[in-house]
Amino acid sequence: MKTIDISSLPVMEKQQWLQHAIAPRPVCFASTVDKAGNVNLSPFSFFNLFSSNPPIVIFSPSRRGRDNTTKHTLDNVLEVPECVINIVDYDMVQQVSLSSCEFPKGVNEFIKAGFTSEVATIVRPPMVKEAKIKLECKVNEVKSLGENGGAGQLVIAEVLCMHVDESILGEDGKIDQQKLHLVARLGGDWYCKVSPDNLFKVPKPNTQLGIGVDQLPDSVRNSTILTGNHLGMLGNVHAIPDIDASFEDDRVKNIFQYYSVSPTEMEAELHKYAAELLNDNKIEKAWQVLLCL
Repeated sequence: MKTIDISSLPVMEKQQWLQHAIAPRPVCFASTVDKAGNVNLSPFSFFNLFSSNPPIVIFSPSRRGRDNTTKHTLDNVLEVPECVINIVDYDMVQQVSLSSCEFPKGVNEFIKAGFTSEVATIVRPPMVKEAKIKLECKVNEVKSLGENGGAGQLVIAEVLCMHVDESILGEDGKIDQQKLHLVARLGGDWYCKVSPDNLFKVPKPNTQLGIGVDQLPDSVRNSTILTGNHLGMLGNVHAIPDIDASFEDDRVKNIFQYYSVSPTEMEAELHKYAAELLNDNKIEKAWQVLLCL
């Protein structure tokens, strides 16, 4: 494994290694204004949700690595501590990228990038009409992480109001993750897109503790076929299931029939079958297959 001494690298090379490794990162598309009312619109991928009560989001318009200058967004929130965070989806990603050009101060990126300005209900900066989610925020604090090029400048913002397009709501009236095609930044020019074909669920062990990988049977835990993800799924149950006497499966019958003379091969075939079931999220059935041994 290659070891990188980050502290010894130039700023831009540090950024390259870190941004490729720490990803995907959601994109904050921030609209701000200065005291004179000049509007700025710019994307930042150093961004996330950090608290729900109070509702706090943080984004970082870092000092430029090449010349240590500050960004207009940072200058604006220091003058007018308000912003709108417009959530970026696939339908707007190319325009968002265009808005990241370093236009001179006073240039309106809404116009340059072809977005529609929409008056916010609480704060002074305008919203991006095309965004399907908009967060009106007050800036509680700007925390500097340093004065050198590349240093983060954390804009700690409290969400006051949230606007959500009804087109991305499900039957329950809440945001349907399959309808909101979010994009996220990777390293370099790379982005990724959230769409139904690359979504998957992982059950959260909120109320009951999982038994853990260490409590799995030795033959399962030491399997050369089951992956770490498979073991994590099996270890997320709150107790090893009982053997179901009514469990019948033609493939299991065939495995016992064809590999009865070789216990090692039989175990391998059962593990292969269990792996397929786990890949299809059929955890209970996978357990029954594994318990056949």
